[in-house]
Amino acid sequence: MEANLTLPESFSYLKEADLDLLKLAYQFSERAHAGQYRKDGAPYFTHPLAVAELLAGWHLDVQTLMAALLHDVVEDTGVRHADIVERFGKQVATLVDGVTKLDKIQFESKAEAQAENFRKMLLAMARDVRVILVKLADRLHNMRTLDAMRPEQIHRIAQETLEIYAPIANRLGLNKVYQELEDIAFLHLHPNRYRVIEKAVKAAKGNRKEVVEKIRAAIEQKLAGCHINALVKGREKHLNSIYRKMHDKHLSFSEVFDIYGFRVVVEDIPNCYLTLGALHGLYKPIPGKFKDYIAIPKPNGYQSLHTTLFGPFGAPLEVQIRSQDMHRIAEAGVASHWLYKTGDAPLSDVQRKTHQWLQSLLDIQADSRDSTEFLEHIKVDLFPDEVYVFTPKGRIIALPRGATAVDFAYSVHTDVGNHCVGGKINGEFMPLSTPLRNGDRVEILTSESARPNPAWAHFAHTGKARAHIRSALKKTHRHESISLGEQLLGQALRALGGEDAATLSNAQWEKLAKESGRHHEDTLSDIGLGKKLAFVVARQLLSRDSDQTTRRPHGPMLIRGAEGVAVRLGKCCHPIPGDPIIGQIKKEQGLVIHTHDCPQVRNYRADPDRWVDVAWATELEKLFDVSIRVTVANQRGVLAKVAASISNEGSDIDNVHMEEETGNYTNLFFTVKVQNRLHLARLMRDLRSLPEVVRIQRLKN
Repeated sequence: MEANLTLPESFSYLKEADLDLLKLAYQFSERAHAGQYRKDGAPYFTHPLAVAELLAGWHLDVQTLMAALLHDVVEDTGVRHADIVERFGKQVATLVDGVTKLDKIQFESKAEAQAENFRKMLLAMARDVRVILVKLADRLHNMRTLDAMRPEQIHRIAQETLEIYAPIANRLGLNKVYQELEDIAFLHLHPNRYRVIEKAVKAAKGNRKEVVEKIRAAIEQKLAGCHINALVKGREKHLNSIYRKMHDKHLSFSEVFDIYGFRVVVEDIPNCYLTLGALHGLYKPIPGKFKDYIAIPKPNGYQSLHTTLFGPFGAPLEVQIRSQDMHRIAEAGVASHWLYKTGDAPLSDVQRKTHQWLQSLLDIQADSRDSTEFLEHIKVDLFPDEVYVFTPKGRIIALPRGATAVDFAYSVHTDVGNHCVGGKINGEFMPLSTPLRNGDRVEILTSESARPNPAWAHFAHTGKARAHIRSALKKTHRHESISLGEQLLGQALRALGGEDAATLSNAQWEKLAKESGRHHEDTLSDIGLGKKLAFVVARQLLSRDSDQTTRRPHGPMLIRGAEGVAVRLGKCCHPIPGDPIIGQIKKEQGLVIHTHDCPQVRNYRADPDRWVDVAWATELEKLFDVSIRVTVANQRGVLAKVAASISNEGSDIDNVHMEEETGNYTNLFFTVKVQNRLHLARLMRDLRSLPEVVRIQRLKN
């Protein structure tokens, strides 16, 4: 060993014996890479050294740092795996092997080769999480030096980072690595958008600095008054996060950047909740904008309290409140196990959850036929907005979250959907309406004589399935639709206390036919095809007595607000209890409730077959959405006053946005929840009493 070798200061936390081992790996790697250069002209050894220094920033153990220094020697030099085992031990060799690519093996395609690389890396990670920590540090340094690569390589590596490595870093709670990987990938994939947003952020920072400092000082003063020791910092959004929010929610930059972010770090969990109470006393909380990730942590172990407040300047404040231990985990993720472990301390919740997820990779591998399938299955956990399920032959089908077994049937093939009679999910018979979960193995049972059921349209989630169901129903033979309509009508009659459809008298059918102009077989066909609601026809039949020539009085249908998909409140007029209402029968939509003065129903009032007499029940089962417009004078804190007035009246705010008028006035648009019309009247009366409120109006259409 060279006596004069001096390691960088970042390794100084290691013991003397560990430093001696690290020097051996340092010298071995430096000699192995001698004469090799990176694309930017730097000696190749600068790369493994930089990776090791990144890991040293997390205070990882000496075996991990040695593996980082050696991670490319097997792939890029003449060193064999056996040489690593002999010189540095089996543990270091296993870590190196987990990171090493498989370029020397011939695959059918680049996609298959890359999938196999990921499979090998992830399975090694499942056995020892340090493999992925080395790989993430390797990828982070490569991303930092990406400019020297060819354009097509830059695009491929950046896309791969965004699709695989950044989500893995996020899944493991490595927040800083995740954000930097995303931002660098964003820079190279969308350079113009990156620079525009970066320039806008720098310009906006100057205007925000004074406001952020005032809010921070106010928070610190409030917490000090409550005897809470806390570190308060303004929290910046990273550039890709800003871009993603603008893109996904169709917001302008100013709308995203008008939200001020703060992080409050306190000593322990009780102080987290004390801080939350203190901040809610300082600034009014926005209803529905609070999340408790302490009681229910995120899958990657992340814990914090998140709340959004009405700030002193009318802009929302997003505040994260966490303990010091939570902050370490939020910043270092699974690496915090090595960074802060003491002796043989038991695994924390984050380590246990990470371990469970890593072990699940081994189970997934057992069920996967090849590397490509394995990688696609892993994306299930990395991208939770989609559901990945398997056919009986192992093919992966991606569906949107919320998709059901009937969506799966139509995604396989239109004929499979049209002729399905049932399904097995993970080997068990389940209804076609069953929502699918990640990793489900789905088998659809079919019959040549089977046809789509109109009820499927109510739980089909994908546009493809709904379109095929509607198309097939239109082509259903008349006798099949009559038979199905008779069954549905029979169910509705029994539910209303009557008997089966077959027991109805000719007189009842004739009276209905006379008023509707439709023969009873036509009526049954309409029910089967979804053109009429079975329960509506049943009520009309039961309200006519076969021995009387006049209609038997039958009260209106009572609406409680939670009837489900068959009964919906019209989005055109937003009726609430207390409004005079009417029910409109709408093809393939069921019964839609409108206000009497809604323009949508004017053309149907003269047609008794298109409307139903309805009324509000006395006991309601939900709160109702209503939209209001409040015109206010532009004054400091006016939004907070209006929101507080709404909250004091016992109403939650679902949505709020603003539009400036010419002059000194602003329109505030709220969607609020109310019990009934009287509740809304009280709320509007209280708002009118505010001196800043100029006008207030309920919005219907």
